Amino acid sequence: MTTHGESATHSGAPAVASPRSGAATAAEDPSGTPGDDLSAALAGLRAATTAARFPLDLPSAEPARRNAAALTDQLDDYLLPRLARLDAPLLVVVGGSTGAGKSTLVNSLVQARVSAAGVLRPTTRSPVLVCNPADSVWFRQGELLPGLTRTSEPSDDPRTLQLVTAPALPAGLAFLDAPDIDSVVDANRALAGQLLAAADLWLFVTTAARYADAVPWELLHNARARGAAIALVLDRVPPEATEEVSAHLAEMLATHDLGAAPLFVLPETQVDGQGLLPERVTAPLGEWFARLAADAEARAAVVRQTLDGALAALGPITETLAGAADEQATAADALDDRVRGAYRGAQRTVEQGLSDGRLLRGEVLARWQEFVGTGEFFRTLEARIGRLRDRVVAAVTGRPAPANELRDAIESQLVTLLRGVAAEAAENAYTGWRAHPAGAALLEPDLAHPSADLPERAERLVRDWQRGVLDLVRTEGGDKRFVARTAAYAVNATGLAVMIAVFASTAFVPTGLEVATGAGTTVAAQAVLQAIFGDQAVRNLARRARGDLLDRVDTLLDEEAARFLARTASARPEADTAADLRAAAARVADARERADLDVTR
Repeated sequence: MTTHGESATHSGAPAVASPRSGAATAAEDPSGTPGDDLSAALAGLRAATTAARFPLDLPSAEPARRNAAALTDQLDDYLLPRLARLDAPLLVVVGGSTGAGKSTLVNSLVQARVSAAGVLRPTTRSPVLVCNPADSVWFRQGELLPGLTRTSEPSDDPRTLQLVTAPALPAGLAFLDAPDIDSVVDANRALAGQLLAAADLWLFVTTAARYADAVPWELLHNARARGAAIALVLDRVPPEATEEVSAHLAEMLATHDLGAAPLFVLPETQVDGQGLLPERVTAPLGEWFARLAADAEARAAVVRQTLDGALAALGPITETLAGAADEQATAADALDDRVRGAYRGAQRTVEQGLSDGRLLRGEVLARWQEFVGTGEFFRTLEARIGRLRDRVVAAVTGRPAPANELRDAIESQLVTLLRGVAAEAAENAYTGWRAHPAGAALLEPDLAHPSADLPERAERLVRDWQRGVLDLVRTEGGDKRFVARTAAYAVNATGLAVMIAVFASTAFVPTGLEVATGAGTTVAAQAVLQAIFGDQAVRNLARRARGDLLDRVDTLLDEEAARFLARTASARPEADTAADLRAAAARVADARERADLDVTR
């Protein structure tokens, strides 16, 4: 006979396999349910898994996202609906490599062309589920694999599930022809993995030419790890190679702890005009499934073995997710620490600048010496006539009063310092993030520099601080007759002196060789202020003004750091993510123990 959609031929007899191999005898009523507490615990695990986020670009992030999606799929596709109906028909998912003959085998077992077979790959683009007409209601309800849209016609949409009934298939048993596990289409491979996780029994189909491929063995290993029931079909075995290939595959199965899995060997042979294998070839496998369908206890044993294995595997999977969540939180903390460290360094630089006299050099020193050395400082403290004189001088000469020049010099010096430390902090934070695997993905070029409006904000900060110093002087001297007598101009002069005091670490005025020329008048100015306010009061004025300036600087730098911290805040997982996952897994494990699903104990 000619082939129909397949080029290979078949002949030979299958290896002996017990119909009960790989499935323990049932110890419970197959229609029983394990209790609502297990379903509730699984619902809690689903909620915790769905809430878990892994946004930071860490090596564990993408695997965690895939594991979380797979875990959610298995809960929705299999565990929750199967727990609700342990007596539902046994679902056999037929999976395997490209061109292994899965569709031909399914068609042959149900004695009808229910799934397309052909030489074009992939042949099965959307899954096909075939069951006895009596069981169709269960599968049409959509409780199992709820994410797939039910259809009665073939479809190229991988998110559809074609439902077909076959009277020749015994009730209590259903076959699902899945896409190739090594399909060239990504969506098909992902769907194949999802369907296999929803199987009560995985019928793995491979060929004499493909049985040693890596991809199938990886999936077999995963299925074994979660305790799934597995049966294997070695298809298209040349008669002369049957013994050698079968022995080698059996050896590989034993090595991978799959030696108890039933193994059926189908020889090369021709298909008939309907594209079906000869009944004599499929009879041993068909009889194995017929006995399984007729034996409620055997079906229950398979279901409970796979169900319990899937439940047992939730713990390690969830712990992996929790570990990844811990890594996310640790990475977010590390990124935040690098930013805070960079901006703490900027704050320390400002503090040091206010303590080591560097701000008293250059323009500020020149203007201070001019302000004090010319005697204006004393004249403005003597009477308000000084204010009028300054206005007249400024109007005649066009030159600002020394007090204004000093105030502007103080402002310029501070703004320059703030712009410099902000630029350095931004660069350090940017570099720190770029060196971190999670930080590099969060960066944008603008973060390497201070905010565009930083100069304006720095200028506003200094002006506001200067006004605050004047308010402080005015408040502190409010009950002094001197201030009342000299009014606002004396307050301005005193405020400038206090601002200069903020720039010195141990004295009210600058000391050292760089200010030696103005030392006499400076000390005299200090003596005058101490006479007016008292020595301790002067020190308190300088201390409070300095603290106010540092507070304002801290706020400015915190706002700059917030550009970075906002990114980690949006990417940071909830603080309790790992703890919630572990607690949910523990509740599932406890409920599983109480349900006693493992019939092999």
